[in-house]
Amino acid sequence: MIICHFDLPRCFSRFERPDFPLKFSGASPLAGAVPYAQCYGGHQFGTWAGQLGDGRAITLGEILNSKSERWELQLKGAGKTPYSRFADGLAVLRSSIREFLCSEAMHFLGIPTTRALCLVTTGKLVTRDMFYDGNPKEEPGAIVCRVAQSFLRFGSFQIHASKGEEDLGIVCSLADYAIRHHFPHIENISKSETLSFSTGDNGQSVVDLTSNKYAAWIVEIAERTSSLVARWQGVGFTHGVLNTDNISILGLTIDYGPFGFLDAFDPSYTPNTTDLPGRRYCFANQPDICSWNITQFASTLMAAHLISDKEASYAVERYGTKFMDEYQAIITQKLGLQKYNKQLVNKLLNNLAVDKVDYTNFFRSLSNIKADPGIPEGELLVPLKAVLLDIGKERKEAWASWVQSYIQELVASGISDEERKASMDLVNPKYVLRNYLCQSAIDAAEIGDFGEVRRLLKVMERPYDEQPGMEKYARLPPAWAYRPGVCMLSCSS
Repeated sequence: MIICHFDLPRCFSRFERPDFPLKFSGASPLAGAVPYAQCYGGHQFGTWAGQLGDGRAITLGEILNSKSERWELQLKGAGKTPYSRFADGLAVLRSSIREFLCSEAMHFLGIPTTRALCLVTTGKLVTRDMFYDGNPKEEPGAIVCRVAQSFLRFGSFQIHASKGEEDLGIVCSLADYAIRHHFPHIENISKSETLSFSTGDNGQSVVDLTSNKYAAWIVEIAERTSSLVARWQGVGFTHGVLNTDNISILGLTIDYGPFGFLDAFDPSYTPNTTDLPGRRYCFANQPDICSWNITQFASTLMAAHLISDKEASYAVERYGTKFMDEYQAIITQKLGLQKYNKQLVNKLLNNLAVDKVDYTNFFRSLSNIKADPGIPEGELLVPLKAVLLDIGKERKEAWASWVQSYIQELVASGISDEERKASMDLVNPKYVLRNYLCQSAIDAAEIGDFGEVRRLLKVMERPYDEQPGMEKYARLPPAWAYRPGVCMLSCSS
């Protein structure tokens, strides 16, 4: 079985070619390609883990499309690599469908991500202990071909810096390669662009990004990363495994494992069972964790003598500033307001957490509130009745108070209800890839029916549209969705 998506260059545009499954399962090499697995290291759960590498991913090669864009083709689950260690390098259908669907769902949400070209079933069984509880079972095998302009990640540089002076030249060479191919504008920065910035609380230190391309580079990486995380927070996405080896230098969402979109709003939500003891990678922690990751990457470039301590500090500082700017802009758009209101937002997030309100459905429903201060108090919550479930009198009063404050802001904005609703529906998705939707598609696929995978993919291609007839894909999770292996997962695949 082959499921295909994404636009390939003309040479691979016909998926019905008889050699297609052979080439995109790794059974037959692409002409002229030299497949390889990447070596990298990383901090896992805050601790340096040493050498890691592509244990089940193999890069087939790079191609240029009709727009002269560079794309790297990578198979995940095709077999052992030099970095598989004691594992088999394979992947199961369960995890492959999740990565295939989520990378595409994120793209159509407007969030930078690796893409999924195709999913190929292998016809072989793979043994996995899904819960690491000593009860392995056989599952169908599959391979995903994922594509990105580069799969370089922070850990790609960290591994060489960790080996001391003898490998610091590799850090420099790799940085030069990345800048030349993926950040070419940085090579052409001139003094006339005036990219000098004051840093620190007193503004006494100055960083001139035109005098050091590596400083300009890490600042852009910090900005791309902060923008990415702000968008995650906007749609309620939790990555689950934000180790430094899972952070792209291009600001892409990569390595989809035990991810999850928020259902009931819970800032401490983590979809990763391995993360449960400390919840290091929970939803609320993502901005700070990625700042920490930027700090580790900056330390790597400092070790290679590419940037100074001052330049490293500025990159981390710029991450924080950029994130707050982006996040505040996103949440303001989600509320349909013209300017950020910290008190209103904080009260809203508190209310959502207290009553465990569905994050996606709440913001989609919010656009139905009218900018009418004359609405009777007893009718204030009518537009939100479908999302404010099982709340008592005290909580209803708290919500009514918030809605009254919100309406005051809407009135002050001077935007018509129709215009505001249209703009809010463009940033508040009706459909996100909830874990239970993934699991329904997986359950069907494991018995040979891939129809639900295809239907779900089609729905996720238009997350901001109403899509009449598809309302079931916006429903709250059923009771079975809270069973182990659905709402929370391990890294096993």
